[in-house]
Amino acid sequence: MEDVLIGQKFGRSEKTENFVKQQQRTKIINLYGQNDNLRKRAMKRTFDLVISLFTMVFIVSWLFPIVALLIKWDSKGPVFFKQLRHGRGNKKFYCYKFRTMVKNKEADTRQATQNDARITKIGKFLRKTSLDELPQIFNVILGDMSIVGPRPHSVPMNLEFAKEIENFMQRHQVKPGITGLAQCKGLRGEISSFQELYSRFRLDFFYVKKWCLIFDIKIVIETAISLLTKNEKAY
Repeated sequence: MEDVLIGQKFGRSEKTENFVKQQQRTKIINLYGQNDNLRKRAMKRTFDLVISLFTMVFIVSWLFPIVALLIKWDSKGPVFFKQLRHGRGNKKFYCYKFRTMVKNKEADTRQATQNDARITKIGKFLRKTSLDELPQIFNVILGDMSIVGPRPHSVPMNLEFAKEIENFMQRHQVKPGITGLAQCKGLRGEISSFQELYSRFRLDFFYVKKWCLIFDIKIVIETAISLLTKNEKAY
């Protein structure tokens, strides 16, 4: 199962050295030194909670019931989809989304593609508008995620990506985010080449080194603009 992306997407031979286990055993390297302090984390956590609670009161309270009814009307299955992903320090957690696909056995190992037959009619709209990510507000409140940070991948995909790029797991020095630097630059949806994977990794790595509250606010604003202008890969 964990060989899906190596064989089908990138076509690169798998190296004999197990980079994944090596990176999981390696202690997380502190890249940002004195910039990572209690005050900065407290400010980021406050920002996360303020945005999350505002969203819960003014958006979630009325939008969730509508979306839930549409999902149930459109196809059989649960309203929410949960998936194991890597969080800060490589700790696994369940990430929540609105279900956008029919039930299938490849949800953890196969990326959504253009005209993917697994995506429901309502799911297509939710993915195009990124509304499928809205339940991750609960992950933020629980402390597993942040509003801004590197986007988390499913565990099998993440392990395969780690075989492709050395130190890939270092993205997890900070909490994963509902949005991130790569996403606000238009890098969303399917990862179809090694170059695209590496581009996202470089942006995530840059964020890990430079994160701060002002940077987070800027990314949130740029994400809102990107959703309106750079959503051609949102499928």
